[in-house]
Amino acid sequence: MQSTFPRMLLEHAKQRPDAPSMREKEYGIWQTTTWSQMAQLVRAMACGLHQAGLQRGEHMVVIGANRPRLYAAMLAAQSLGAIPVPLYQDAVAGECVFPINNAEVRFCVVEDQEQVDKMLEIREQCPQLSHIWYDDPRGLRNYDQPGLQSVEGLVAAGHAHDKEHPSLFDQQVGAGDPDDVAAMFFTSGTTGNPKGVVHSHRTLLDRAAVGTRFDKLGPTDEVLAYLPPAWIGQNIFSYAQWLVTGYVVNCPESSSTVTIDLKEVGPTYYFAPPRVFEGLLTSVMIRMEDAGALKRSMFHRFMNLARRIGPDLMDGKPVGLMDRIAYRVGDWMVYGPLRNNLGMSRVRVAYTAGEAIGPDLFSFYRSIGINLKQLYGSTETAVFVCLQPDHEARADTVGVPCEGVEIKLSDSGEILVKSPGLLKGYYKNPQATAEVLDADGWYHTSDAGFIDASGHLKIIDRVKDVGRLMGGEHDGAMFAPKYVENKLKFFSHIKEAVAFGDKREKVCVMVNIDFDAVGNWAERRNLPYTGYTDLASKPEVYALIQECVEKVNADLSRDDLLAGSQISRFLVLHKELDADDGELTRTNKVRRGFIGEKYQVLVDALYGGKSKQFIETQVKFEDGRTGSVSATLQIRDAKTFAPVKAAA
Repeated sequence: MQSTFPRMLLEHAKQRPDAPSMREKEYGIWQTTTWSQMAQLVRAMACGLHQAGLQRGEHMVVIGANRPRLYAAMLAAQSLGAIPVPLYQDAVAGECVFPINNAEVRFCVVEDQEQVDKMLEIREQCPQLSHIWYDDPRGLRNYDQPGLQSVEGLVAAGHAHDKEHPSLFDQQVGAGDPDDVAAMFFTSGTTGNPKGVVHSHRTLLDRAAVGTRFDKLGPTDEVLAYLPPAWIGQNIFSYAQWLVTGYVVNCPESSSTVTIDLKEVGPTYYFAPPRVFEGLLTSVMIRMEDAGALKRSMFHRFMNLARRIGPDLMDGKPVGLMDRIAYRVGDWMVYGPLRNNLGMSRVRVAYTAGEAIGPDLFSFYRSIGINLKQLYGSTETAVFVCLQPDHEARADTVGVPCEGVEIKLSDSGEILVKSPGLLKGYYKNPQATAEVLDADGWYHTSDAGFIDASGHLKIIDRVKDVGRLMGGEHDGAMFAPKYVENKLKFFSHIKEAVAFGDKREKVCVMVNIDFDAVGNWAERRNLPYTGYTDLASKPEVYALIQECVEKVNADLSRDDLLAGSQISRFLVLHKELDADDGELTRTNKVRRGFIGEKYQVLVDALYGGKSKQFIETQVKFEDGRTGSVSATLQIRDAKTFAPVKAAA
C-alpha cells in the first residue's frame, strides 16, 4: 500500500462525507460519527497534540475499550508522524510501567477514571509521563493533577490552534510516508518483559487490504469492535481494515452488553476467539435445556439433520432434494431463529483464531449456516498469514497461505514465513529481532506444524513446548502440551487446562472447569454448591471431568505420534486461572512455566502418586484487594488406552 492511515481517512471523508464511519452505544442509544465528522475530530486532536508538544517519531499510549475518540487519538498521533501504542485496558497499573518507560512515553489518552487512576498510580515510576487526557469525565470532576485534562479540552485547544495555523494539519499528514512507523503493539510477555512489535503503515495496510480482497469486503459491511484494541487482531479488523474498506465499526456500550449489542448491530463480518463462540453456544444450550419437551425435541431433531448435511451445504457439496427441503424447514423453524438469537443472522464471514477450536463447535456454527473459518497469524506478521477459502474451511487446519505469503518448514518442523506484513523489528531489542528475522528475511514463528496434502497449514504446538517423555513405557514419545490442552478445552465443561510431561515418564494435567456450564449442569441435577471452589471439588464434577479426560485419551491413542501423550493423572484446580494473578497473559494464553512454579506442590503431588493435596493460593480481587483461597484437592488416575495400530 502506498498510503498512510490518516490519508485513507481523508480520502473516505472526501468521497463519502456523510456516510457512517463509526457508531457508539451511549446510554442505550446508538450515536453515529460520519467520515467527515471523524476527519474533523482527528484534525482538531492532532492540532491539540501538536500544540502540547507531541513530536514526529514519539510514542503516545492509548488505553481503553473501542471508542471513536480513542480511534481518533490514534489517527491524530499518526497524522503528526507520532506512534500510537495501545495497551490492554484490563492490565493492572504495574503492567503498564515497562511499556511506558521502554517507549519513553510522555503523552497518553485514556478512556475513563479507572485508566486515569492507573496512570496517576505509576507516575512516580514513570516521571516523564506529563500529559494524560481522558475521554469519559464521569468521576473525575474533583481530580486536580498536573497535566490531567479531558479530551474535550484537547479538542477545543486543537480547534483554536488550527485556526491560527490552518495549513499545519495538511502539512503534517503530507509529510507522512508509508514506511514510517505506524503503531507499536506489545506482546503478551509469556516468558518475561513484553516486546514492542514495530509496524509501518505499509505492513499493516497491506495485510488489511489482502484480507479485504480475500473475503470481498466493502463499505456496506458492519463489524462489532468489542475485543481489546491493544490486541493486533482487533486493531486489524476494526482499525486497519476499517480504513482500507470503509465499513462501519460499531462500539458496544460496555463488555456486559456485548451480546445484546451483537444482536442489535447484526454484523456482516465477525471475529472472535474460540472461547467466545463456545460461550455463545453454551448460553444457547443452557436455555434449550430449560425449554419445554416439544421445543427440545424439535431442536435436537433438526440439529441432527444440520450436523449431517449443514457443512456440506455450506461447502457447496451435493445434497439430496429431500434433505434440502428438510433443511429449509429447519432453517425457518430452528437455524434462522438461532442465528438471530446469536446475533449472527447477517454474518457473511466469521473468523476464529488464537487457539484451536473444537471440531464439534466448528461444525455446529457451519451446520446452521454461519460461514465460520479459521486464520493463522501473529502480532509480528500483522495477522494475515493463512486464511481458509469459503469452501475449504476445516477444523483441523488454519488455511492456505494468503496473497504475498511464502511458508516453509525448518529441519525442526518450525514454520517460517515471508510476507509483506512482517514487523520492522522489536523496539530497542535488536537481539530478539535477530532471533526471529533471519538474514534471508524469513520470520521464525516458533510454531511447529506442516502443510497437508491439500495445501493447508496444520499447527501442532509451539516448537519450544514440544517435548519428549522420558522413562516408562512411552520413553522418547513426543509430548505436545498445547495439543493435549486444546483437546480438553474442546469440551464445554472445561475452560482451561495445563499439561505437564516434558522429560517425565507420564502426562499429568490441571483443569479449570467452566463455571457457567458446569454450574448449569449441576443445577439440572439438583447438586447444590456455594461457589467455584465448592463446585470444583464435587465428586460428581470430578466424574464428569474424568469422562472428558478419558475421551481425550481414547482419541490420542489413535494418533501414532501422540499416543504416548495420554493423560495419566489429573486434578481440578480450586480457582480460575486469572491474568491478574499472572497465570494467563492478557490475551488469555496459559503461562505454563509460571503455573508450574506457582503450583509446584500440586505438580509434585500429581507425580508423587498422592490422592489429595492441600493448597492455599493468594488471589487478587477486581478492586485491588488481595485474599487467599484454600482447598484440599483430589487427584485422580485416568484410564489410558493401548495405541491403535493403523490398518495395513
